[in-house]
Amino acid sequence: MAGKKASRAGKLWADIKRNKGCYLMLAPFMIFFTVFTIVPVVMSLPIGFTDFDMAKPPKYVGLSNYTTLFLSDRVFIRSIRVTIVFAFLTGPVSYFLCFMLAWLINELHPKLKTFFTLIFYAPSMANVYTVWQLIFSGDINGYLNSFLLDLGLINAPVQWLTDGRYILGVTIVVQLWISLGAGFLALRAGFQNIDRTLYEAGAVEGIRTRWQELIYIVIPSMGPQLMFAAVMQIVSSFTAGTVAQNLVGFPSTDYKAHTVMTHAYDYGWVRFEMGYAAAICTILFAAMYLCNRLIGRVMKKYMD
Repeated sequence: MAGKKASRAGKLWADIKRNKGCYLMLAPFMIFFTVFTIVPVVMSLPIGFTDFDMAKPPKYVGLSNYTTLFLSDRVFIRSIRVTIVFAFLTGPVSYFLCFMLAWLINELHPKLKTFFTLIFYAPSMANVYTVWQLIFSGDINGYLNSFLLDLGLINAPVQWLTDGRYILGVTIVVQLWISLGAGFLALRAGFQNIDRTLYEAGAVEGIRTRWQELIYIVIPSMGPQLMFAAVMQIVSSFTAGTVAQNLVGFPSTDYKAHTVMTHAYDYGWVRFEMGYAAAICTILFAAMYLCNRLIGRVMKKYMD
């Protein structure tokens, strides 16, 4: 066993020396990723078992934070329900949208491909909340209210951003709009890298329609990109909180759009109860890990 590990380490070191230029270019990103992502995640695990307010040294409290979360924190229990609804609606839908849009754009002229890729990717980079606040404004000048009033579908303006009946739905709509991020780009790249000879071989074997190409050629050829996009959509769905904070306020009416990530932000950056916030993040991390493992099993056949 030790010999195998030594052999793998030797092969890795030889690969690093052979491709030292590539590893050198990767080094800045990996350093920042390690310092600002991996190290904080690892540190949050033990901090979750402490009472830590950043002013005094951490005090070990065992499982107290976790028992409080599940037995006493009613807002946390509500945030779990909101997160589940949010994740199971935005995750699969946004993943399907990413795939279908990438597929449709891939059929266009090269110049149109670039244009539409930018159009659909831009919302994930821009601050679009001001525009959506204008659309869902609760007065008669709000674009949606004005449109519905003109059609006679409503008699008075609807408070889209403060009425508990509409808050979660509005947040989900906006999240879907901005969800075409890195996963969408990965799928776009995957479509472009498919070996064209596979289409010719498929035609010889009897594949005639675009749908048959999609099922028998495209999807099996894009395992890594499909997996990457799925992981990105899971992460963005479970960690969504910024949309609600910017759109419907913090906290939202009756905590209707209060996700687990928002709860962690509340205790970490508003109340500075870092031990409690770390416990919340640990639970969220475990949920995302289990979902990623499940997705990995489902897509395993496409990864070979």
